Amino acid sequence: MQKQLRNWQFVQYNLQQKIEVMLLYVMESKGSSPGRQGFMMAVNANGEMIGSLGGGIMEHKFVELAKTKLQQAAPESSVHHQWHDKQAAKNQSGMICSGEQTIFLYTVQEHDVHSIDSLVQSLARNKNGTLQLTPEGISFLDEVPHNDFQVAFTARNKFLYREKTGYKNHLYIIGGGHCALALSQLMSSMDFYIHLLDDRAGLNTMEQNQFVHEKTCIDDYAALKSIIPNGENIYVVIMTVGYRTDAISLKSLLGKDLGYLGILGSSTKIAKMFTDLEEETVSKNAINQVYAPIGIPIKSQTPEEIAVSIAAEIISVKNKDL
Repeated sequence: MQKQLRNWQFVQYNLQQKIEVMLLYVMESKGSSPGRQGFMMAVNANGEMIGSLGGGIMEHKFVELAKTKLQQAAPESSVHHQWHDKQAAKNQSGMICSGEQTIFLYTVQEHDVHSIDSLVQSLARNKNGTLQLTPEGISFLDEVPHNDFQVAFTARNKFLYREKTGYKNHLYIIGGGHCALALSQLMSSMDFYIHLLDDRAGLNTMEQNQFVHEKTCIDDYAALKSIIPNGENIYVVIMTVGYRTDAISLKSLLGKDLGYLGILGSSTKIAKMFTDLEEETVSKNAINQVYAPIGIPIKSQTPEEIAVSIAAEIISVKNKDL
């Protein structure tokens, strides 16, 4: 999300300085396209730029096209469909990775200023909202859409593109120790709002953790059931100080509708915990939904290696339907 904020701040700054700036936006992507839906760039009349459409020769081509259009000083609003295939009959991107992209080029206008200012303010406050793009320009709404992305074409160059702005995913890390610190640092560069929770006041690794967006010291991990909402974009990692607090945390969250629920620990520890839960008549189906032991099996040893294994598993789950 910080990249998203910086991109729009660049657009905002150029408008404030009365420098023409063009938006390049990936509205659709399919197959192995390197630039995914929601990727954006901005290029100004001085040749300065920010963001990415996915890199490679196609990005270079569109940057040069934007520079040319800006030099012509005529407002641009056009849709470009690109095929990443040398055998394509037309609109070849110059890349061979297969897949396709639909890219919107738009010279930002004075009437877009208010919407861009509102968008920047929302992103800076870690709020969600709705970005809308049409051939006529940019608008921003405070309402949060149900879907992350939505695009509808009514004619060749007539469309409505809607995107959920701000963080699209929420990561709750339960336990503020060394592994949590390493995981927070790694995940902070991704599209996750990170909320760290622990029951130990004054914990040094909790205080050192400057990578999360929110910290909470709770009295009882059983309260997690009411603190953490349901949602397919909700990811939870349990890594408290010991077996008892891990078990309390897990039991409080079992049965919730979450995108991901994982718990750190050895296979022996996890097996005992699951057996104990079953003896308490906890549903075996609910237990089977838990990722445990957490992380992909890379024989990780250090907190940093453990963080990599967990992050990789979370990303795999998040992108499973792509």
